[in-house]
Amino acid sequence: MRSAVVVGAGIGGLSVAGALARSGWRVTLLERADRVRPEPTAVVLWPNGVRALRALGLGAGLEAIATPLPDTGVRRPDGQWLVQPRPIPADRMPVVVHREDLHDALIAGLGDRVELRTGVTVRSVRAEPGERPAVGDGRQIIEADLVVAADGTDSEVRRRLAPEATVVSSGSAAWRAVIPWYRAPRLPADQPIGGEVLGAGYRFVSASLGERGSSGGSSRGGIYWVATAAGAPRPEPPETQLALLRRWYAGWPGPIGDLLDATDPADLVQQEVRELRPLPRAYGFPVGPGGVVLLGDAAHAMPPHLGQGACLAFEDAATLAVLLRESRLPDAVQAYDRVRRPRAASVVRQTRRMSAVLQTRGRLALRARDAALGTLTPRLLNTAAASAAQWRPPA
Repeated sequence: MRSAVVVGAGIGGLSVAGALARSGWRVTLLERADRVRPEPTAVVLWPNGVRALRALGLGAGLEAIATPLPDTGVRRPDGQWLVQPRPIPADRMPVVVHREDLHDALIAGLGDRVELRTGVTVRSVRAEPGERPAVGDGRQIIEADLVVAADGTDSEVRRRLAPEATVVSSGSAAWRAVIPWYRAPRLPADQPIGGEVLGAGYRFVSASLGERGSSGGSSRGGIYWVATAAGAPRPEPPETQLALLRRWYAGWPGPIGDLLDATDPADLVQQEVRELRPLPRAYGFPVGPGGVVLLGDAAHAMPPHLGQGACLAFEDAATLAVLLRESRLPDAVQAYDRVRRPRAASVVRQTRRMSAVLQTRGRLALRARDAALGTLTPRLLNTAAASAAQWRPPA
């Protein structure tokens, strides 16, 4: 029986560990934290992410936990439309899923061939020719036929094998929250949930997680919102951060003020927006009879502006699972690198273009951006949407 060590039990690590186990592999899943638990926020899945989950055998229950995310346009802080809402073809419409629901589905897909070890911090990587790949935590060495580095933006495995890829700040911070339905405000008809508002270095996006009352009082349904602002993360406690958000977004069009007022400090999750510059020189490293691969944010951490981080992680997992079924292990590792690097580089380029648009500051630059936004943003989004709709796992 072939064996794999998967480093990191985030959504990418969970998805690839389950896929390998269902293909007959013996999998050891290592997690740095003492518990495996998701953020109490949500994630947007574009058609490529949904298709990848189905290829992994995890799409059966997705319809029950996913909410379609229609295009609701882009406005300025004064309420003026920059981009009018447009209809989205069904094959290009993204969905939004509560991370806890997605986490439950991924955990259920692990099966009994996955050994989960928590509280394990990988400190060393063995990738010498002629030896089986392995990782170590300072006390023991765990070797396998394949090592999958799904240990996130600060991946220790990537740092050892691709030190040229440096983690840098994207120059902004993000705040996320889900307001459960029992606390969510009842909004006037002219203030529908959803939509994007774009200012000078500030952005606010909201979406509905299911219909009000559909979750039976569970915290899994509600209103999901994301706010981004130029600058470093705030060191203050959540109560102060929430007060700052209310001040920064005061006067912005509804329902932003109502949503921030209904948010509890305990709902708030702050994150520095970081990325890899440059991307790693390789995503697959043949080692002896096996190899090491990079997956998810360990391979291509990027700003979240196109909502492709989770989708690319699922693409990685689905691609790797197919290649390992069809090829010898070292060949599959090389094929994974050939297939995934160009794909990731293309999505990262699109994301960086959108990031430049969203982070525009200065009066003249803003006027130029707003004047061009009606054609520029739809073009960027159409390119990203087409790329997402066209992706298929390798045959």
